[in-house]
Amino acid sequence: MRIVISRRSVRVGLLATAVAGSLLLGGTGCGGDKDEDGLPDNYKVVAGTQLCGGDAVSADASKALKVITGSSSFEASAEEYTVAHAAVDLALAFGDPRVFRGDICRVYSPIGTPDFELRVTWRWVDGPPTGTPDPKFTELKMAEQTLAAADKAYVQFACRSDQLRSSDAAHLQVGVERWGTPTEPEGDTEALKDAYATVAHSFSLAMAKELGCVKNGGLPEKPVLDPA
Repeated sequence: MRIVISRRSVRVGLLATAVAGSLLLGGTGCGGDKDEDGLPDNYKVVAGTQLCGGDAVSADASKALKVITGSSSFEASAEEYTVAHAAVDLALAFGDPRVFRGDICRVYSPIGTPDFELRVTWRWVDGPPTGTPDPKFTELKMAEQTLAAADKAYVQFACRSDQLRSSDAAHLQVGVERWGTPTEPEGDTEALKDAYATVAHSFSLAMAKELGCVKNGGLPEKPVLDPA
């Protein structure tokens, strides 16, 4: 399994370097061929559809990311943050009780803009959903269970796949959650719920396709946002 370290401290360090660099340039009046913003040469800002390997965020999900974050531009994802990598990790972990969750991707706002981070994760669950969801969630008519709140959403689906080395269906939950200091979500609560559900559906469908789940795990090609 990949060990992933939060990039928040890296972002802060880069921003500090950029500020220090700009102050130094302002004080000396020297520029030359050096990178004036102090950012690494390979630092990129991309559209939502280019995140996480380029096949995880649909056009609808990219629009939903703008509803969630207020921006249509994001830090380019690190090389390890792809659905393909996550699917390999997930398949290798199947059946191992010690490894039941992992990262798919993280989405960051560009340096120099208000800090925003989303984490997209996978988790094995024991079986079909039971019990009553927390009142903060709205349950939607999608897959085995889809739960949407104003700051997160979870999609659970059943996957039969040769990659999982099992004749039984495996139950997988994909989550999209705002990370960082807890705050009250700002904006239209229902619009935010739909947006988080749309992003979670996009990643779930990409994972189902990457794993070769029969009938894409029962996931529709387009998100279903009707309450259950």
